[in-house]
Amino acid sequence: MTEQSTPQNVASETPSSETQSATTIYQLADQFIALANQIGQTENDIGKVGTALRYAASRYNAFEAAIKSSDLAAEKDNALAWFANEYKLMLNENLDDHIKHPPISKAENEPAKDDSVQVFKN
Repeated sequence: MTEQSTPQNVASETPSSETQSATTIYQLADQFIALANQIGQTENDIGKVGTALRYAASRYNAFEAAIKSSDLAAEKDNALAWFANEYKLMLNENLDDHIKHPPISKAENEPAKDDSVQVFKN
């Protein structure tokens, strides 16, 4: 996984005073991606790092929902639907980006030895 640059239209959507002082979600995401890349190099297992990152996100999102909710038990289904939809939209956007700009492998013409992608097939 690589760090992505901030889309050009993000700054135009944010008031200029916020643009200068606020960290965008893309900048924050790049920090998490940099850490995941660093861990991925030491672990040498992109699947393990991806799973850990998703688990960490789910824990933090559960915490966020608990803090924001006045009755989490009653709002749990809505929270699950909202977070799942948000993740699906973000993942779709990033999958499209990787389709348009595939990551460069170390051995460019050599087929990938990791067949874990097979998990995604029905």
